[in-house]
Amino acid sequence: MKINVNGESQSVSAVTLADALIELGFGDAKVATAVNEDFVPAGLRAAHILNEGDRLEVLAPMQGG
Repeated sequence: MKINVNGESQSVSAVTLADALIELGFGDAKVATAVNEDFVPAGLRAAHILNEGDRLEVLAPMQGG
């Protein structure tokens, strides 16, 4: 299915957000996620079903000041 990841069109075979993160190379990285501008906590990613055309934002924490 085609989804939009951080502003870029991507094709994934994953059905859940957790599986999509693995497929997209984020694996076990500590990231924040939002689907269609709604925050999805890490504990709910395995149950969050993605749909064609969803907009996924993946943000990694930044260090420094």
